[in-house]
Amino acid sequence: MAQIVVYGTRDSIQKNRRTLSDAIHRAVRAALAYPVEKRFHRFIALDPENFIYPEDRGDEYTIIEVSMFEGRSEAAKRRLIRELFARIKAEVGIPPHSVEITITETPKVNWGIRGLNAEDLSLGYDVDV
Repeated sequence: MAQIVVYGTRDSIQKNRRTLSDAIHRAVRAALAYPVEKRFHRFIALDPENFIYPEDRGDEYTIIEVSMFEGRSEAAKRRLIRELFARIKAEVGIPPHSVEITITETPKVNWGIRGLNAEDLSLGYDVDV
């Protein structure tokens, strides 16, 4: 399981939402062997006065938070970050300098999904990549 939250200014999110979602999903699929139908993205569009960041980051400054089950290898997490930077630059046009990514991992037992504790749920895909 991977949940993605994307923060940006209202204008940037409105302009880039679809292409950003597609680029993120392709990166997650490539790096984590994630199923195509498992897209969980939330976009938080902020007014400029509520999104303070250094001027050198650019108008399309974007923060991506990835929350996922623990179990992915360090190599898979490194690949995810590389894929996100590369795909967002190539497909959306936002330079890596204007993107920040954090990955937070938690045990499956800390998640509730489809009425079950995730530890007791058959996911249908491998988390140990």
